[in-house]
Amino acid sequence: MDFSTSLQNLNWLAVLLAALSTFMIGGIWYKVFQKGWLSANKITIDDLKDANSVKIFSLAFVFAFIMALNLALFIGTEGLEFGAIAGFMTGFGWVFFAIGIISLFENRPFSYVLINGGYMIVAFTIMGAIIGTMQ
Repeated sequence: MDFSTSLQNLNWLAVLLAALSTFMIGGIWYKVFQKGWLSANKITIDDLKDANSVKIFSLAFVFAFIMALNLALFIGTEGLEFGAIAGFMTGFGWVFFAIGIISLFENRPFSYVLINGGYMIVAFTIMGAIIGTMQ
């Protein structure tokens, strides 16, 4: 199957819902781990007030959509179990450790890796499950 055929056969609703799921998961995740996340990043709530929320959330959605699209192209029509496993392995095997490498060079605490990498593991696992179920 070539790339254009793969795009035509995608369940775009699944990709959209998978992308949106990262926002719901992130909202809960970073509320639960807010204190540790702020500390690991050496910022305060007041520092966040100056951020451009429209820009951040708009770009975050575009990035999440691209991640979900990439995952959907990888999963294909393999189903829930493969989707969840592929999502987990993506989050754990690639993203978690990529964050870990970057954090080593940025001299970040391990809590930074656990909080952000943990979020990515959960987010990708759920994205994979959504895509696998709906494809």
